[in-house]
Amino acid sequence: MYFYCTMKKLSLVVLLFGCGNILKSQMVYKDVAGIFYKRCTSCHHEGANNYSFMTYSKTKPFVSSIMVDLNIGKMPPWNADTLYTRFQHERIITASEKTKILNWITQGALAGDTTQAPPPPVYNNNYQLIGTPDLVLGIGQFTSTATSADKYYCFSIPSTLTQDRVLRAFEIVPGNKAMVHHAVITADTTGAYTSDLSGNCFNIPGNLGIGTYAPGTAATVLPGDLPIRAGIVLKAGSKIIIQMHYPKGSAGQVDSTKIRMFFYPQNVTNYRRVYVTTPLQNWSMIINANTTQTYSAYYPSATTNLTGSISAYAMMPHSHLICKTIVNYAYVPGVDTIKLVRINNWDFHWQDYYTFKKLVKIPTGYRLFSRHSFDNTSSNPHNPFSPPQTIMAGTSTDSEMLFDGMMYMTYKPGDELVDLEAMLGTDSLLVGVKSNDLSNKKMSVAVFPNPFKESITFRIPLKQSSDVELYIFDVVGKLVFSKKLVNQSESLIDWQWNGKNSKGEELPKGLYMYKVKTNHYTSENKVLKD
Repeated sequence: MYFYCTMKKLSLVVLLFGCGNILKSQMVYKDVAGIFYKRCTSCHHEGANNYSFMTYSKTKPFVSSIMVDLNIGKMPPWNADTLYTRFQHERIITASEKTKILNWITQGALAGDTTQAPPPPVYNNNYQLIGTPDLVLGIGQFTSTATSADKYYCFSIPSTLTQDRVLRAFEIVPGNKAMVHHAVITADTTGAYTSDLSGNCFNIPGNLGIGTYAPGTAATVLPGDLPIRAGIVLKAGSKIIIQMHYPKGSAGQVDSTKIRMFFYPQNVTNYRRVYVTTPLQNWSMIINANTTQTYSAYYPSATTNLTGSISAYAMMPHSHLICKTIVNYAYVPGVDTIKLVRINNWDFHWQDYYTFKKLVKIPTGYRLFSRHSFDNTSSNPHNPFSPPQTIMAGTSTDSEMLFDGMMYMTYKPGDELVDLEAMLGTDSLLVGVKSNDLSNKKMSVAVFPNPFKESITFRIPLKQSSDVELYIFDVVGKLVFSKKLVNQSESLIDWQWNGKNSKGEELPKGLYMYKVKTNHYTSENKVLKD
């Protein structure tokens, strides 16, 4: 082809189409750098990972491993099935992005002019949360004694709180990632619990759940602006309990795990209380050698339902090594199912609280359900025993667990309409931007129920005193209703519209547009009168 392309008498058409494939420019680092920044460097950056993908020179030595991990779906590490439920902060890669990186690698992973690559993101050293925490508590320097068996240690640390505080965000920072199996954080509101460093502190102490760390867990940030301001209440005089699980063989290694805590200002009172629990548990599992088996759990039980509606904020399913699949949902027997989380290929090394994009309403009369499948055969490469042995429910790594956690609030109408992802996407603890200028911050008006029959509620957040105006337009843009409230000082206004025009006449069924205006923002969208 090259010979013919160089012939002077060859037509321009042949030249363009024949030589085009030969002279096609090779992909270089600048063509894929943005994908690495977006999809990989949240984990793979200095201070957080030994394998940094922040520059060409740091990425190039690992391209063979990157190719393998992309091809087998190991990276980016995201267990939850995105065809079942979508979550915030998903560590996924699109098919086109994956193809682009693989093509760059197969073409030689060329550098090109690396100065043309986009600027890399900036990360906050070893921490996920930006800023100075209000309180940092840790276990100090502790040496594991786990030789031939896993050890559990419970550290009781005085919070030093002299009055009740509301926790908005926290980050559990392992001091030695290689040896930390997991950490569970609770609070003892009585202040009476003392440390248990025997290595046999299997039961989780404390009477208030806070959070959990396992490999891959992200920092927990609760929405801190209206219409939903949420937090975990810590009582004055409480002790923070950090239960550390170190695997066998870690004896002699030193850890210094700590928790960084961020509170609301003391004058903030209009918050929603978040509960952190593990409602789905099964401690009667016996998984025989050379079998595949399935176990389930229910809450409140297999025969009883919830007596009040809740708003699910996040789910954290948990198992050990031989687990293969997990599914959590809420249901009314024979009637309906609310999808929560599904994991089709469980990976013990990547666990997380999966935070919903919007709160998920689980109504009164529903019950929670969990199902885990286990593969206790020699074909399971993660089986801790060779040949396989009977594995029972237990707390050690080579036992098994069905222990699925949840963060939730008591339900309020309109919860399921609030865009949590948009709220947290501009959160100062995650993006390092603090501003009191509401013109630069998206405010969210919740509208419910939508569609509506008799009346609809507009839940309008305010950060400071403001006039509030509501306009309703029909499908052709004609103004049919308007109202103005002057100098409103409440932080949250619930305003109902009964589906009538300004004269009090019933409007026909159909699609309408609304506009809410305050001194600081405008919100527009559609409502349907049914």
